[in-house]
Amino acid sequence: MRETHLREGRQTVKLGLVKVVHDLFPDENLQTSYSILEGIFCGLDNSVLSVREVRRIEQSLRAWVSAGEPIEFLGKGNGYYRYRVGGVEANAVYPALLDPTEVEPFTIVPFSSGFIVDFGDVGRGSDRPLIPPVLLASEFEKTRNWLDHLDIEQVTDVNRRIAAGRARRLIDVAEALHEKEISDIADRILAQRRSLRVLLVSGPSSSGKTTFTERISTQLRVRGIRPVSLSLDDYFVNRADTPRDEDGRYDFDSLEALDLPLLHEHLHRLVDGEPVDVPRFDFVSGTRLPDPVPLRVREAEVLVIEGLHALDPNLLNHIPAGLTFKIYVSALGGLNIDLINRVPTTEIRLLRRLVRDDRTRGIDPEETLAQWDSVRRGEYEYVFRFQEDADVMFNTSLFYELNALRCFAEPVLARIPDSSAHRATRDRLANLLSFFEPIDTSTVPFNSILREFIGGSAYED
Repeated sequence: MRETHLREGRQTVKLGLVKVVHDLFPDENLQTSYSILEGIFCGLDNSVLSVREVRRIEQSLRAWVSAGEPIEFLGKGNGYYRYRVGGVEANAVYPALLDPTEVEPFTIVPFSSGFIVDFGDVGRGSDRPLIPPVLLASEFEKTRNWLDHLDIEQVTDVNRRIAAGRARRLIDVAEALHEKEISDIADRILAQRRSLRVLLVSGPSSSGKTTFTERISTQLRVRGIRPVSLSLDDYFVNRADTPRDEDGRYDFDSLEALDLPLLHEHLHRLVDGEPVDVPRFDFVSGTRLPDPVPLRVREAEVLVIEGLHALDPNLLNHIPAGLTFKIYVSALGGLNIDLINRVPTTEIRLLRRLVRDDRTRGIDPEETLAQWDSVRRGEYEYVFRFQEDADVMFNTSLFYELNALRCFAEPVLARIPDSSAHRATRDRLANLLSFFEPIDTSTVPFNSILREFIGGSAYED
């Protein structure tokens, strides 16, 4: 699969939107904000669009596509592809097609203060309807409000503070915002304490689930709630019984890779306060070890489950919703390069994974990149479609993050040779990082989510 920001026909739609918004609202600027599955949420900078105005934008955009007036490519410089669209110049971080008639099919859906440009899907199935991203939009708006309070709107605002010697303050404020949000979530959990038996934490790859779970567990202890951890990894079936994907490879992301009958039995018994013997899985041999570990969740305790499938209703097997609290975590971004060039959240997580795989697992960056398509397919199938079912969403991104990751990611990317099949990805990620001024990471706290990837985490063994 190819990401939305890498599909040139979708980038062309964005260029068309720049022109259409300029023509319809000469005093306004288009703003592309965040992704929602195969769609992008857009709006006007500091203005609200009515449903009627959104319909006008869609009609004008389709007329522009049908007219087929060629886009002029002006060249590339300073990290941008430069275009002229009907007299309007636009800079894009990712390339577009020059023929508007070749854009990918799209629909425009009015939403919140703007609209979603939905491209249906290639990976999730075009018959699956777009889920209105109410929770996602709320979390994004919260992030935007925080950044507004700090007078931070774009990458250049962070870069200027770093150049002015204010990096330490940037880091302190970003981390304090995370701690406040985690504390607020813990307060919500405390309010449900009488009935709560299971805390569920889910999110895609490299979203920071492990560190978040440790930090929310600490906050729960402060409030007199003792977390009891249950690892889904210990419920893997034996390697020989693991389902395979369409390419014939083991599909460890599939829910069926878990021993669901045993897991369901244990969850029901744990919720009822009964003891169970939790299996232990050996990843080297691909088999279950003979000596299980006893576990019980007592009255003042809560069972904590963190993993890819934590929000899948099939995992809990009819455990009443009133006994659970569901958290979805991901690197949702919020800080963009400029008004029309967002930082794709997928790129943030891919850079996190490249740095972590190289540091902790000794995995060659080309191997990490080769696995990424499979990882992304699993996220669409098993994670994203449940994100709006969460009780709360947590944005694990930090607004100084790519400034920090640049120092670690550039040496990793540099090891990918020009002859590699992943050269284009190397160059694309390196170009994205070039927009971010490097920052000294020595003052990043040891419990920071970023430490899960760059090293030095207080939670590493």
